[in-house]
Amino acid sequence: MTRKASCCCGAASIEVVGQPTLNGVCHCANCRQRTGTAFGWSAYFLDSQVVGRTGDFANHRIRDEQVRSFCRACGTTLFWTSAFMPGQTGIAGGAFTDPPLPEPSLSAMPHHKLDWVSLPERWSQGFNPGGSGGNQT
Repeated sequence: MTRKASCCCGAASIEVVGQPTLNGVCHCANCRQRTGTAFGWSAYFLDSQVVGRTGDFANHRIRDEQVRSFCRACGTTLFWTSAFMPGQTGIAGGAFTDPPLPEPSLSAMPHHKLDWVSLPERWSQGFNPGGSGGNQT
């Protein structure tokens, strides 16, 4: 299966094949600030699964932990690389629209989850990708 994730204006996209190695939401400060909401939905794919990129991207490095790539036209953060997931590309889960990603299956950094957020109990809990820090996914 091939999936394409696109920015808000449609000028930039990333295309992947196969299923993500990780599909979940993260409650760390980095993900909340990246999305401007209560958590970030991230899907990670092996770099070898990335089969195409279109558009004009700019990059922003966050310390030595993460490099975010965003559309220069509209500013959508579309994908990133993170030190805790070497060899993989993280992609904003909501940017996959046709076909969409399946339901996430895990909740990362749940100790940072806002009290009013409720998620399915069947999801794996407690994934802490980078140790004790707050800037992970």
